[in-house]
Amino acid sequence: MSSTLLEVTRASHEEVERLERTVVKDLQTEPQNTKDRLYQSHRVRNMIEQITSTTHKIIEIYEDKDNARKDEIAALGGLSSTSTNVNVYSAFYDRLKEIRDYHRRHSAARYVDTTDEYEQLLKEEPAIEFTGEESFGRYLDLHELYNEYINSKFGQQIEYSAYLDVFSDQGKISRKLKLTRQYREYMQRLLEYLIYFFERTEPLQDLERIFSKVTVEFEELWSSGLVEGWENETHEDENIQQQIALIDLDYYSTAEQLTEVGPEKLKEALAALGLKTGGTVKQRAERLFLTKDTPLESLDRKHFVKGFRGPEQNGGVAALQSSEDAKAIALMEAKMNKLCDLLSETIVRTKENIEKKHALTYDEIVQEREEDEVQPESESDDEDQQIYNPLKLPMGWDGKPIPYWLYKLHGLGQEFKCEICGNHSYWGRRAYERHFKEWRHQHGMRCLGIPNTKNFNEITSIEEAKHLWERIQEKQGVNKWRPDLEEEYEDQEGNIYNKKTYTDLQRQGLI
Repeated sequence: MSSTLLEVTRASHEEVERLERTVVKDLQTEPQNTKDRLYQSHRVRNMIEQITSTTHKIIEIYEDKDNARKDEIAALGGLSSTSTNVNVYSAFYDRLKEIRDYHRRHSAARYVDTTDEYEQLLKEEPAIEFTGEESFGRYLDLHELYNEYINSKFGQQIEYSAYLDVFSDQGKISRKLKLTRQYREYMQRLLEYLIYFFERTEPLQDLERIFSKVTVEFEELWSSGLVEGWENETHEDENIQQQIALIDLDYYSTAEQLTEVGPEKLKEALAALGLKTGGTVKQRAERLFLTKDTPLESLDRKHFVKGFRGPEQNGGVAALQSSEDAKAIALMEAKMNKLCDLLSETIVRTKENIEKKHALTYDEIVQEREEDEVQPESESDDEDQQIYNPLKLPMGWDGKPIPYWLYKLHGLGQEFKCEICGNHSYWGRRAYERHFKEWRHQHGMRCLGIPNTKNFNEITSIEEAKHLWERIQEKQGVNKWRPDLEEEYEDQEGNIYNKKTYTDLQRQGLI
């Protein structure tokens, strides 16, 4: 019965509404772990795509480019494209006959409740492809790109952990190396991987809208020449002679003097002008020196490379192509930097995981990976169970109340208050004795101006601590070392004096 356009339209509207309610119901459920969050996001993404495709079909039906919907509505009223006579009853009985014939042919058909089908969508676990290194979206897997980086001309021989800090920073790479095909292909693969990883871990993010905003900002910066690492790139193709600005021919009077520049710079200058770059250093210098007084249009064609179409045309096309390549590479870098900002937590987590793996054996790594897979399920089971603790016993290391006999053994029911710690309570003798060496008690003693020594153990009152400190100071005053009276000096004759007597006699000149 869904052969008519009106029935298809009604069923499509119903499907969209059901999918919208299913999305709301799914998002109202709080995921218990990372895997459930990814499953939920991908389920919602799939349903949104299904809503979008169904909506496009509805729009096509309403546009009615072939007038099929218009004809069907007219047929309901008894009108037809061939006849102008209106016969409502005949149209009604024809449709009634069609419905009866349909149910007669499909007498075994039964009503199917589509609610159960949509409920099954909430339990679906979409297939998400992750490598073992990515650990279901927790870490990045850049090993292939790392190997390509360290084996390239623009890369460095560094460790993988250091590469995770460097791959998002292109400021250290020179512009000359960035314009190479090797770097462009590397950036394309790096950007493709980051996009693919971001789509798998954040399926609800609109990446096209993010990139469109990045592109608009990039175009503004590029037109003004303010793109980081590509400053004034757009103005370098205005004059081809700027490419050989390092070789100013006005400073050289002969070709022999021009040979001092070196073969590489001569080769670059000749290539920029479209001249042949072969031969010895002297031949290159002579060929370049010809351009000092002779325009390129007047030079003999034998000095130019094959396929050269003139200095202005050839140079302009080369400069334009170079500028377009530079802009494409700079745009890829801008998009990659934006993705690195969005994945900053994942990058930090990946680096910590790599540093942690360096201290583990292979068996320990496998065991840890298995524990990561099992742990979320056990945590969810523990969260569902309500903890029964009527005696309000302290929690143990496993998050459950400790046994009552252990509670009585350690005397955790006894409360000890310390005035020096701000009347803080300590439960149990062990915690009370340990707190004298902890930061809270040490801070309180420091505020009183009293050293936290063993003499003040078991003292929790401020008045008692001050009184004991005064007695200690008095006792130290009696037994204090007095150098004026107890330090001994000997003169040349062997007489012994204390320090005070000796200094007095020495001042009087008697010694």
